[in-house]
Amino acid sequence: MSKYVNLATVGTAYAMRMNRLSNRIFGEVVRPTSRRSMKVVKLFSEKPVNKRPEIVEYYPRFKETEVLMKHLRNYGLFRDEHKDFQEEYDRLRALRGKTKWIPPPFRNKKEEENKS
Repeated sequence: MSKYVNLATVGTAYAMRMNRLSNRIFGEVVRPTSRRSMKVVKLFSEKPVNKRPEIVEYYPRFKETEVLMKHLRNYGLFRDEHKDFQEEYDRLRALRGKTKWIPPPFRNKKEEENKS
């Protein structure tokens, strides 16, 4: 085996042709190139960005995040301004007599104990 490796390093025309053939077979660069050219070769050998599954098939976990935020809001650790606005709007409509107002459930047990 080492005899063939030594033959590949010899600068004969036959050895150079065999190296080129070997590089073609194994998908390597056929002729020696500079670093800049190797960078281009590397870019073209990679999978395109629009074909990579970790980029194309990325969807955040919307449902799990929504449930988590609801729990955090109930504990008083997260402020959902849109939901707060909706509750305030419903409360004001009830005060004007437009609907029957149902108070929102207590978000924290400490608030419930302090109010009673």
